[in-house]
Amino acid sequence: MRAARVTSLDGPRAVTVAETPVPVLRPGHALVDVHEAGVSFPDVLMTRGQYQVRPELPYVPGAECAGVVREVAEGSAFAVGDRVAAFPTAGALAETVLVPETLTFPLPDAVSFRHGATLPMNHLTAHFALTRRARLAPGETVLVHGAAGGVGTAAVQLARALDARVVAVVSTADKVATAEAAGAHHVVLADGFRSAVDDLTGGRGVDVVVDPVGGDRFTDSLRCLAPEGRLLVVGFTAGEIPQVRVNRLLLTNVSVVGVGWGAFWMPADPTYPRRQWDELLPLLEAGALPALPGTRHPLDDVAEALAELDERRARGKVTVTVRPDPGATDGVGTA
Repeated sequence: MRAARVTSLDGPRAVTVAETPVPVLRPGHALVDVHEAGVSFPDVLMTRGQYQVRPELPYVPGAECAGVVREVAEGSAFAVGDRVAAFPTAGALAETVLVPETLTFPLPDAVSFRHGATLPMNHLTAHFALTRRARLAPGETVLVHGAAGGVGTAAVQLARALDARVVAVVSTADKVATAEAAGAHHVVLADGFRSAVDDLTGGRGVDVVVDPVGGDRFTDSLRCLAPEGRLLVVGFTAGEIPQVRVNRLLLTNVSVVGVGWGAFWMPADPTYPRRQWDELLPLLEAGALPALPGTRHPLDDVAEALAELDERRARGKVTVTVRPDPGATDGVGTA
């Protein structure tokens, strides 16, 4: 089969496409023929050996995908031909991938493969962040940094679906439309976002900040919190890991909360992502989590897909088309 290959830790543009053996089915797993694969920031970091997970070289990257079940073990809950989304954690940027059944999710017929491939990493992370770590309540106000990126658009979309008021923060004016398409009630630029939040909330602040960016926004994000607000640390796409002056937490009884989705379920509860998926399915089927604009690349251009994230040019979710989706009817993957 054809697959993306990381053969050196020289960054995204060193990733190539080559022939590699088809994975062999194992008990408790399914073989999935990939139609569309998602590209995420950890994929980029791994091409330089900068992520906490460091696969042995060479390896096939790609944590998430959507496609059709090719083969299952005896006693499987899935059948050959089932449409699924999946989170194999690696190997998705290939024509066929081996996936644990616990990380294989039923995909409704009305949801395209492209849409399905955008959901596992970002939407399950956003769901964990908002529902478990932030304990978001209906009517609360959520500020989302990086709101034109993959995690950001997922957080905006899900917060809106959970009846929150959403303020999106984007770095440049050309990203405003992406955040608006995700469902943000208000979109503001990163430069001066704190004063914009004061104006929008009458000086009260927001209840939750979702921060996948880090860097120099962190202190002003703390200052944007309402009493008993929660700042969710999701990642550091800006590159700099900020420091917390803990005396700030005392002033208005605010919290800084870590969001390590994989670190939560991988060691102890591999069934957790499927339970999350089952909670998202009603929202997905009701159209509350529609497909969003994003860039698609053919498998041969996988290096460019990774570089788009690395160079912070991405708008929405970046995906790679491995096989065409005969059911898709528009450019963002809505079936």
